[in-house]
Amino acid sequence: MGPSVTRNAGIIGKDVSLSLEHLGNMRPSTVLYHVTARLLYTKWRDPGEDPKLHLFGQLKRITRQWLDTCLVCKGGTHPAQLMYQELADMACERITAGITRSMADEAPVRAVLDPYNPAGSTLHVNFNTSERSRWETDARLCHINWVILDSDWEAEFCRVAEAHPKVRAYVKNHNLGFEIPYRYGSQMRTYLPDFIVLPDDGHDDPLHLIMEIKGYRREDAKIKKETMENYWVPGVNNHGQYGRWAFAEFRDVFEMGNDFGARVEAEFARMIGQAVSDKR
Repeated sequence: MGPSVTRNAGIIGKDVSLSLEHLGNMRPSTVLYHVTARLLYTKWRDPGEDPKLHLFGQLKRITRQWLDTCLVCKGGTHPAQLMYQELADMACERITAGITRSMADEAPVRAVLDPYNPAGSTLHVNFNTSERSRWETDARLCHINWVILDSDWEAEFCRVAEAHPKVRAYVKNHNLGFEIPYRYGSQMRTYLPDFIVLPDDGHDDPLHLIMEIKGYRREDAKIKKETMENYWVPGVNNHGQYGRWAFAEFRDVFEMGNDFGARVEAEFARMIGQAVSDKR
């Protein structure tokens, strides 16, 4: 959100330091009530309907547990900053994701399909490009003849994917139209995963493994991961008509140094192995 301490200084006059110290005096019960109310009104209210006030007590207990066990304040920050709407909305997203995850068996997530374009395919990918940084794919593993590279690690990823014995097929998510909507605070955003890999996990119905490669994980990367694991993947799998899906995140690619190729290969093998074992 920005610095916790700033200094304002004019051309003349005394400097003034602005900090968040005043927020340390806010009562925890005030923060708890505010976050619970925001959670109730934004996450547990049907469109056009009154808020379900009978849920306030249950949500308050859950919110208190989240504030006590999950919220970590560093660098001069305070829980009272959750009084700001954007931060409160981010907290509500985290709390709702936890509730959804804990009730996956009792109230499974259901996918809502686009009525005009419910499914996509690499069969329909066709575009022109002047980009010279690209990888020519193996036609036995990828329907698209070129991967447009955004960085060097993508070329290394393609090399490792094509050499891995467990990979049936793969594709980079470029002009596929594969987009995941997610909410970051009060904003609706769109997430474009990096790759889709089909590993051989012993089933006739192939597993679709969505692979995301991340270096530095900002806050939005954590929200994307939560969205995939708590909503998108369970929703599509529960639908039952679009195969089996899973999500894996590949981290620290920008800290690999000289052993970049070996690290990519080792991490790729670990992710494929984990995805295969989880789906058996």
